[in-house]
Amino acid sequence: MKKLKLIVLIILLVSISLSIIYVRRVLIGNYRVKQEESMDKKKTENNTLKFAVLGDVHGDIKKLQNAINDVHSIDGNMDTLILNGDNVDQGVKMQYYALELTLWKNKNIIPKKIIKNIGNHDYFDYSKGTNKPKDVQHFIKMYLDFAGEKSVYHDTWIKGYHFISLGSETGNTKKLGSVDAFLSQNQFSWLKERLGQKYKKNRPIFVFLHQNLDSSIGWKGLKEDQEKELRDILSSYPEVILFTSHTHILLNIDNVKTNLPFTTAHTGAVRYAIKPEKDGIKRLYNESQGLYVQVNGNKVLIKGRDFVKKEWVFSKEVVHY
Repeated sequence: MKKLKLIVLIILLVSISLSIIYVRRVLIGNYRVKQEESMDKKKTENNTLKFAVLGDVHGDIKKLQNAINDVHSIDGNMDTLILNGDNVDQGVKMQYYALELTLWKNKNIIPKKIIKNIGNHDYFDYSKGTNKPKDVQHFIKMYLDFAGEKSVYHDTWIKGYHFISLGSETGNTKKLGSVDAFLSQNQFSWLKERLGQKYKKNRPIFVFLHQNLDSSIGWKGLKEDQEKELRDILSSYPEVILFTSHTHILLNIDNVKTNLPFTTAHTGAVRYAIKPEKDGIKRLYNESQGLYVQVNGNKVLIKGRDFVKKEWVFSKEVVHY
C-alpha cells in the first residue's frame, strides 16, 4: 500500500513538473513571438518614410492649426512636414512671426524637420506694387530667415530619400509677372547635379516647386522655355515625384499624374480651394486640403486629405520598377 502511494506521488510530481515545463515553454514561446512581431513592426516603421505636404497656407493660422491637428491625428510619428510655398499671403514680418509662433506652439506634435519652400505670394507686399531688384532681395531674406536656408533652392536627405526643393529666384516683377517662377541656369545646373547624387535606380526622389507645370485652371507657373527645361531635366529620372501647389485646385485622384516620364502630384491648398466653372473660377473658402505620403522602398502611397471634413479624398500608389 505504501509502495502504491509512493508511485502515485511520483507520477503526480512528474506530471506537475512536465506541466510547469510545458506552460513555461508556451509562455516563453509566446513572449518570443510577440517580441519578434514587435521588432518586425518597429523595423517596418523605421524603414517607412512618412510625411505631409501643405501648400498655400497664405498665413491662415486658424486653418494651418486645423491641418496640423488633423495630420497629427492621422500619424503622430511623421518624419517631416513640407510647407510648399505661399506660406504667407504677403512677405511681411508680422505674417512670418504669426506662422513661426504657430509652428513653435505645435513643436511637440509636428516633426522636428520642417522643409519650407518659397512661393509667389512670399514676394508680395500689396502696398508696394511690383518689385524692384532691391525689393526682391528684401523678400528673399525674410523667406531665408523663416526657412533657415541659405538659398531659395535647397535639398536634404531623410531616411535615405532625397528631398529637393526648387524655388523662384525673383517674384512679382514687371517683367516676370505676379505668379510665374524664375529658375536660373545656376539652379538648373544645381538640380542636375543633385538628381545624380547617390542615385539609386527605382528609389523615389521627391522634388518640390510651388508653381505648377500644367495649366488646369488657365495659367501655368513657369514661362514656356523654363517649363521645357525643367521637364527635360526631370524626364531623365522616372523616380522623380514632383509636388506642386499654386493652383488651389480641388483634390482628386487625377491630380497625381503617372503618364509622364516622371510623376507629378498636386498638393491642394490649406487656405482655400478653387473650382473651375464655365464663366471663370470659384473660390471655396470652406475648403482646406493637403497630402499625406507613405514610402516603403520603391512604393509611394499618396493620399489626399480634406482637413475640414477630416476624411480622405483619394489614395493612389506609385511604384517604381
